[in-house]
Amino acid sequence: MPLGSTAVPPVVLCFATSDATAGAGLQSDVLTLASMGCHPLSVIAAISVRDTRGVEELLALDADAVDAQARALLEDIPVQAFKLGMVGSVENVAAIAEILSDYPDVPLVLEPALSVVDGEEAAGEDMLAALAELVLPHVTVLVGSRSEVLQLAAMTPDDEGEEGEEGEDAIDSDDFAELFPPVADEDDADEGSEEAEDEDDALSLADAIARLLGRGVGYVLLTGVGEPGQQVVNVLVGREGVVRTDAWERLAGPFLGAGATLAAALVGALAHGMTVPEAVREAQEFTWQALSSAYRPGMGMAIPDRFFWARGAEGDDAEA
Repeated sequence: MPLGSTAVPPVVLCFATSDATAGAGLQSDVLTLASMGCHPLSVIAAISVRDTRGVEELLALDADAVDAQARALLEDIPVQAFKLGMVGSVENVAAIAEILSDYPDVPLVLEPALSVVDGEEAAGEDMLAALAELVLPHVTVLVGSRSEVLQLAAMTPDDEGEEGEEGEDAIDSDDFAELFPPVADEDDADEGSEEAEDEDDALSLADAIARLLGRGVGYVLLTGVGEPGQQVVNVLVGREGVVRTDAWERLAGPFLGAGATLAAALVGALAHGMTVPEAVREAQEFTWQALSSAYRPGMGMAIPDRFFWARGAEGDDAEA
């Protein structure tokens, strides 16, 4: 058989941080996408110094190096989808946003990955502002927790969705407000009236989602990992309101790279040509299976088994 005669699998280009544990970051994306039958391309934007217990340091690469990696790949290989994770610096966000603007028809999944490094958020206000201004207009699906959605929306002007494009109606948060009631923080329950007044002024989750959609995001997949309850409830919201709601058994953790697995599985499904609602369901099923087969190679968090389908039967035989 001559070389090149085999059909090329869907190609996904990932911008993210290198994670030597392969629990999260680019290595996680590569494992997930390969497991889903895609060909992953990876652009290293930063390097993390970490183990399975946590991140010690995040070292961002120069933006020119990030741009050169991506341009070299894109001039050679057509891609079916993009995924964007933590990229380490405002300069990298700007460089990647310029690249994305050259490919407006290629779907993009954003995983904000607002992780913590030595007790400080890896994405400060400048990074959040850059994501909100430069990246959100290109996003097909944003995958984030309540905290991440609120943080990004707080950096997005509240008038972005008022006028819309070509006379589009503004996003109405009342379409899905009942699904996202305010959540009281137990640590703040005994605080004084000043904190209570601040809470009144805080952006509601429904308004936050509406603001992100108004900025140009196609869909928001709100993950329920950090919410209370025996089930994890994930909600997909679009301009028309709630598109789908899925509840999953809450598995014992903690896991390293659960969100990265979900976002990578989603972009892989999109690359295969699925619609967003179909891709969201497929990605959740993949992630739940990977988490339920997670293993703990070190002294910290468990790592999802992205090749659960290949090792599941072998593991069952070994236990027997």
